[in-house]
Amino acid sequence: MAATMLAEQPTTDEPRSPDLTVRRAQQGETAAFEQLYHAHVGRVYALCLRLCGDGTRAEELTQDVFVRAWEKLDSFQGKSAFSTWLHRLAVNVVLGDRRSEGVRVHRVFSTDEPEKYETPSGRGSDPGTAMDLERAIAQLPPGARAVFVLHDVEGYKHEEIAQMQGSAVGTCKAQLHRARRLLREALGR
Repeated sequence: MAATMLAEQPTTDEPRSPDLTVRRAQQGETAAFEQLYHAHVGRVYALCLRLCGDGTRAEELTQDVFVRAWEKLDSFQGKSAFSTWLHRLAVNVVLGDRRSEGVRVHRVFSTDEPEKYETPSGRGSDPGTAMDLERAIAQLPPGARAVFVLHDVEGYKHEEIAQMQGSAVGTCKAQLHRARRLLREALGR
């Protein structure tokens, strides 16, 4: 029985809590950071995908988030959950990428030109055809998509979104209204 009890107790090499894993990673232990990566990569990718609307770009942004997390890990003070800190970092990385995308050349989709929308199979979509919500969100203009995801999906307040984006609260509210209207149209409601 004593052998069983010893086997059930974690060794000093195993994390006993998420806080311990974070502290080990902050001390430069790459195995601990790898554990954090595996524990959070799915949620970070989902957030990046919702905010940018492109799977390939979301993968790149997810990697950027974890590179930035590794670089800034010493700034995590434990005043909130690590997942909260990482979530906020992910939002900042995606919004920063969106601000810098003016430098890059991107194809812009307009709701006035539905024939330009591309479905994953490469065919243009029929505006009368109901689309699933994720695809409809991905087709929103970037500003409206970001505000919709941050407000309606992630639960941020307009004031917080405005601060993150460097815009006015009224602009955020207008973008949210626009996003909801476009989603209703896209979903045929």
